Amino acid sequence: MTDPRLSDKSVFPDPVYKQTVLAPLFDGAKDHHVEGFRAIDRAHLVMLAETGILDAAQARDIAKALDSIDAEIDPAQLVYTGEVEDFFFLIEKELKKRVGPDLGGRLHTARSRNDIDHTLFKLGLRERLNVLIGKALALHTALIEAAEREKDTLIVAYTHGQPAQPTTFGHYLSAIVEFVGRDIERLFEAYRIVDLSPMGAAAITTTGFPTDRARVAELLGFAAPLQNSYSCIAGVDYITATYSAIELMFLHLGRPIQDFQVWTSFEVGQIYVPNALVQISSIMPQKRNPVPIEHLRHLASQTYGRAQAMLTVMHNTPFTDMNDSEGETQSMGYQAFDSAYRVLDLLAALVAQIRIDPARVRANISRSCITITELADSLVRREGLSFREGHEIAAAVAKVVVAMGGDLGRDGYAPFADAFEKATGRKPGLDQASFAEIVSPEYFVAVRTRYGGPAPEPLGAAIAGYRKDAADLAARHDNLLRRQADAARMLKERFDALKGKA
Repeated sequence: MTDPRLSDKSVFPDPVYKQTVLAPLFDGAKDHHVEGFRAIDRAHLVMLAETGILDAAQARDIAKALDSIDAEIDPAQLVYTGEVEDFFFLIEKELKKRVGPDLGGRLHTARSRNDIDHTLFKLGLRERLNVLIGKALALHTALIEAAEREKDTLIVAYTHGQPAQPTTFGHYLSAIVEFVGRDIERLFEAYRIVDLSPMGAAAITTTGFPTDRARVAELLGFAAPLQNSYSCIAGVDYITATYSAIELMFLHLGRPIQDFQVWTSFEVGQIYVPNALVQISSIMPQKRNPVPIEHLRHLASQTYGRAQAMLTVMHNTPFTDMNDSEGETQSMGYQAFDSAYRVLDLLAALVAQIRIDPARVRANISRSCITITELADSLVRREGLSFREGHEIAAAVAKVVVAMGGDLGRDGYAPFADAFEKATGRKPGLDQASFAEIVSPEYFVAVRTRYGGPAPEPLGAAIAGYRKDAADLAARHDNLLRRQADAARMLKERFDALKGKA
């Protein structure tokens, strides 16, 4: 009986396999990785020439052929036919056409599609992380500018969905500044893991040829080669680190975005969104719909969901080179970056333009008695009461004022004096003017001078620190971009030099 493996003379792949797997993979490569393929081919060729694995004439002919392929073939116009397995073999086929099968095959000396693929994916992630970090830094700066602008602007702070205490919008925005800074640090940590080159690992175990892995890493702009060759093709932590950092950033951003949605509601009205960021109703003339905030919310959720999907795909996969982490999975992950960019740009624009409605804030403070905590604190400091005694007196005052629909500063002194005398058996030392000052939102904020508080001194110091942090983060990013630009120039110079050798 004939072995079916020997009798199978088919040249083209099964049409269903071609349509469902090979063609999408080919399209993903030509859509996302053409420049990466070019850089890897050139860097590997330079290294082969520098180490003497290829002689000068061989390197020159291959270099010229690679240039001709770039000049003559537009990847955007390519349609997958099944004549070759993938984009890599298409380029190799074109190279062999130009220099012959023997010399054309020599470019692949001491490498594999395994190390090529993971290097491609790292180059793709690195490029996108550069954009993402740049946009995150722009949002970080926009938040710092807004915090500075709004450092004295009173707002109602909420806990459990209820008015809690007054603070300033600058204090609130500063809290966002801090977690965005931490999220940017997580992106840099992911970048550090991405920024190690797998090239030279070959299939799994490196090679017997005298290759220079550090040189290829340098030419491709990586910080260094990833050391263990098995890890180069099996360790997908560069993927999980990247999408974990994205997942966390957009989970975190979704929370203040939800606050903005609530604060723009008619019933709260704490934030005013300018007309440039508002849509009208097609039927209800009175409506001002701040729909960019809704788009921020669902786009942040889409980004979070797409990043989480990448982690799910990596779950329970074998510790080796595998298609689960490659090709179409990488393309799916890029969608998380696409929506992430939109959120960061739109949120930075929104933060720069929204303003607080002081009249609505005053009205909400007045009817909610949220400065009453300071009355309890002041009774401890000025009247020598325990905090629990002060708290009970303050609670009694708030209950009366809220029930009458009054204003604490204007209507609260009489209930206070009555509650104080009942609790202590004596009259309070506070007169009405002192009482009104103590329960004002301005006083509430002004006395909270502790580290991290909303008073001008600690908040001003915090904002100055944020500016320094932002400058440090921007410098780190600039250094990464400069290193990669320098590497690209070096690679071009060395590749061009190969073409000029006799």
